[in-house]
Amino acid sequence: MNDLLKVSLRQKAVFIPIGAMQNDGKMFVEDASVLVANLAKLGYGVSEPLLKNLNRIHPDYQKEIWSTFRNVMGVNKNWTPLVKGWDTPTGESYIDHVITFLTNVFQTNGVRLPCGHIIPENTFPLERYNGCPFCGTPFQSGKLRLYGQGSKLKVLDLWSEKDTEDFFISLLGSKTALDATQTDSLRILLDHLPLPSGVNIGMKETLMSVIDLFVAAGEPAKAQPLFTSPADVLRYLWYKHTGFLQVIEPKTIIRRTARNNAHIFRPADQSLAARYKTAAGLKLKYNRAQCLMVASWLNGIDMDVEKMCETMHPKRNMWVRFIRALRLAEYSKRPGFERLHILMDTFYNEMYEVWQGRVNYYRLRADANRTMELLKQRPGLFARSLFANMLWFGWEDTIIAFSEVIDKVPARLVFTLNMYAESYFDKGSQRIVKPLGGIARKIPANRMLEMYNDVELDAMKSAVAGLCEQVTERRFTAIANENCTMYIDPALFGIPVAIGDRSDTVQDMPSALQGTRFEVEGDRVRLFMHWGAGLPAQPLDMDLSCLVAYKNRVEMCSFSSLAITGCKHSGDIRSIPNKIGTAEYIELDLPILQKAGAQYVTFICNAYSCGSITPNMTVGWMNSRFPMKVSERTGVAYDPSCVQHQVRVVNSLSKGLVFGVLRIATREIVWLEMSFGGQVAQNLSLENVELLLKKLESKLSIGQLLRSKAKAQGLQLVDSVGAADEAYTMQWAQNAAAVTQLLVG
Repeated sequence: MNDLLKVSLRQKAVFIPIGAMQNDGKMFVEDASVLVANLAKLGYGVSEPLLKNLNRIHPDYQKEIWSTFRNVMGVNKNWTPLVKGWDTPTGESYIDHVITFLTNVFQTNGVRLPCGHIIPENTFPLERYNGCPFCGTPFQSGKLRLYGQGSKLKVLDLWSEKDTEDFFISLLGSKTALDATQTDSLRILLDHLPLPSGVNIGMKETLMSVIDLFVAAGEPAKAQPLFTSPADVLRYLWYKHTGFLQVIEPKTIIRRTARNNAHIFRPADQSLAARYKTAAGLKLKYNRAQCLMVASWLNGIDMDVEKMCETMHPKRNMWVRFIRALRLAEYSKRPGFERLHILMDTFYNEMYEVWQGRVNYYRLRADANRTMELLKQRPGLFARSLFANMLWFGWEDTIIAFSEVIDKVPARLVFTLNMYAESYFDKGSQRIVKPLGGIARKIPANRMLEMYNDVELDAMKSAVAGLCEQVTERRFTAIANENCTMYIDPALFGIPVAIGDRSDTVQDMPSALQGTRFEVEGDRVRLFMHWGAGLPAQPLDMDLSCLVAYKNRVEMCSFSSLAITGCKHSGDIRSIPNKIGTAEYIELDLPILQKAGAQYVTFICNAYSCGSITPNMTVGWMNSRFPMKVSERTGVAYDPSCVQHQVRVVNSLSKGLVFGVLRIATREIVWLEMSFGGQVAQNLSLENVELLLKKLESKLSIGQLLRSKAKAQGLQLVDSVGAADEAYTMQWAQNAAAVTQLLVG
């Protein structure tokens, strides 16, 4: 599969290099027509510029395009569920499982299946199953035969080599942390394109991929200028050891892995073994070349030694382990490593002062002047602690002090303050947070809010909002702009700016930001989940569920309740076949749900087996204005042309995942990502989902940010693209990294 084609598809385009064009001008119209017709079966159309170029490329590259699309859309996977024609319920009940259990215990009469289980008469209708209804082991698989039922084509544009380079530069310069999709795209581009010169890399996480490129090429010395502090070195070492771009503490990884391997059925609990195995896997071991490389990096960092030690202090326990594993004490005694020797001596003897310690010292003594002076030395940390300091010292003095350094605060933090001030200074509000390596958690409002009355709290909200708006306008005004008019696509007012969103799933189809709303065209939405592709046959139980929320109650459609009001499940598969994977579905009937009074439906997947969600699991939903078929022979209900959105799970620490919420009244699906702990979907807290939705809704939208830009730069908003000097469309917003360039300052 062509990796660059894969990256372009994520941006709703097709990459065509100059080398794929025929120099003799020969046209391949007939071959291109076949390709376009096949793409339509998968739910994709092509723009006019792309069609012209498809007519000119060699048939071999056309085949490569088709192969890439088939791979991304999962055409070659096994999509056969447990039940044939599952849109008609089989009528199985809890009693059927009890009778079958007793039959197998006492080995009485019945039909013996290949898995060894005996199914007694008058229980499960075996002619309706593709496997064992008792243990969920599939016996049959089939080829995908459903195509072209989608009512809306996703139009693809042409991606040239220049577009690819521009996208590469935008990823490197992104002013917010890249999500899993962007990170994967960046790694692909680093493997295929030379690193652009003069590009300012915007985020530390992005830096790790670039450093890894130099190390893989055997040129670690080229990475030296990229390290500004020992924290960068630690981040890279931990990224190479664990795959996490953020420094998640070893104890957190061990604890999460142990919890993921806990089981409701005590004899199946593997948490203790997983704890020891994970701890063993996190042990550090480096060869001499790696030790020398890291010693050279630390020795070459142009930073005051005491400040280097101060940045190492928050992760002191981890640094002690790395120093021993990398033999840094030994290398510090070599000629040329004098700075490393001083660093080791200063660090081990703790001959340095920690800035945060001084802040805490004066803060606990209510010394506002000295605390503020220290905070002004580090504007970013001042911004992160602004709300708490406003409550601690009083908002007037804190705002005055912060206003002196706000111009030095990164724009993403300024917008974050503006977005969350309203909810933070609300006594009755609760917030949803996700600690490093953890799951989404609900935290109560700050108890110090009770010290202030509503008028004072409203004044705090207004002060923060006013200050942030002033600095935003000032930054936009400082940028010269000769344009006069601007067009903003109305849909951009419904898409939040990607600030603070660190998605752990990869979107191989055209990607979307968390909080994006998808319109439901028809009366039915079909959820799907596929897992196990490439793995040997084994018990591996992943569950697809949905939670239907009414005004005063909730209902769950899952392996334990295959049919509820407005929802039907395709059956619980608990073992995967060899290499080809397996699938589960849930179909939602919107008219029935609406008539029953349902308010919204939450889409959930989770790992029932010990461990986390299996890597490369694909989840998503289908939607079409036209009726979507379910095969009566096999039960296959997947049609790539109907897929509205899908994601691929890559994070190894997630036990459960919420991947969407369907609002019944407005007939729209909000794509979001929220991990939760627990072996079954019932462990999910609906209150956490509601808080996350509220958080997404409170975020600044791309349209609002553009409107602020237009106001500050004196641009007139117009209603059409053609009449605008600056046009911001959904196609432009497809590149989230390019959108972050609006975060000036």
